[in-house]
Amino acid sequence: MPKSNGFRIFYIIIFILLIVFLSTKVPFLFTPIAAMIKYMLLPIALSGFFYYLFRPIIDYLSSKKLNRMCSVLLLYLTITLLIGLFSIAGWPTLQSQIEMFLANLPDLMNEFNQQWTNFQREPFVFGVLGDETVMTAITEYLNSGITKATDYVVNFVSAITRFVIVIVTVPVILYYMLKEGEKMIPAILKMIPKRFRADGQEVIEEMDEMLSSFIVGRVLICFLLGAMVFIGFLIIGLPYALLLSILTAVLNMIPYIGPILAAIPCVLIGFIESPSMAVWTLVIIIVAQQIENNLLTPVIYGKQMDIHPVTTIVLLLIAGDIAGILGMLLIVPVYMMGKIIFLKVYDLFIKEWMEKPV
Repeated sequence: MPKSNGFRIFYIIIFILLIVFLSTKVPFLFTPIAAMIKYMLLPIALSGFFYYLFRPIIDYLSSKKLNRMCSVLLLYLTITLLIGLFSIAGWPTLQSQIEMFLANLPDLMNEFNQQWTNFQREPFVFGVLGDETVMTAITEYLNSGITKATDYVVNFVSAITRFVIVIVTVPVILYYMLKEGEKMIPAILKMIPKRFRADGQEVIEEMDEMLSSFIVGRVLICFLLGAMVFIGFLIIGLPYALLLSILTAVLNMIPYIGPILAAIPCVLIGFIESPSMAVWTLVIIIVAQQIENNLLTPVIYGKQMDIHPVTTIVLLLIAGDIAGILGMLLIVPVYMMGKIIFLKVYDLFIKEWMEKPV
């Protein structure tokens, strides 16, 4: 049997594919496991997200000789007060904008169609896009996009209902993660054979540092971006300014694709008001994005985000097709963790094995 490096890789690929094929023949074993993972993925992912977001605060309070449990309870009390403050100062405006947007959605679609019809009659537009085939194709594409956006809104509202049920478990999981956070890495290392613990600790600490810097930095960037576009939307008088700014900040968590997804509803709402409003809306979004990309991201991240843009876009497209928005939010940190693990495994085993003489 051939034993060259190429055949070794071929054997590994065949072995992996065989395992995948055999697993499809016993779905009764994996279906319950998949259902459990799917059910637990959201609360665990949210708990992990908030753990890395709030851990620096807990570590700071602990460094000031405050008991870790008391630090977590103090954090929870502060969050409760902030939520109460937001419910008094910000939620009424946001709630009214959401209710108004959902109630006016059919009228907004009609107004958009009317505005688009008027826009087509402009001499400049007719001169550039005078071909009826082109105009018809653009109109059908826009109508299709609006219909899909409406469906996404309806699905999002129903998802929020399920989200409220799931979110009840997050504070409990998060409490124990923050309280027992210092014990997690030693507990994981105990499950690793002794001869690999030093390398395992290096990998875990590298992943831990990467997740912490990525999540904290991303949240800070998205918050600043949301604040910038909110101020800009208020200046130009864009309707639903607070709602659209929050949507922009949340979708901006998705690299590259998120800003485009966020800009579409903002520009459409602006276009319903007037074409000039759409232009000003787009200008504000572009300026805010340029400030983020050229000023905020280099300062906050430095050179830590070592992922090629094409790789990121491919990952986002695949994750979005498999798991929707949640998959697009999770895929970048998951990929970065997988990359760290693969590089360490490669250095320890594969590289040495590939270099062995045959």
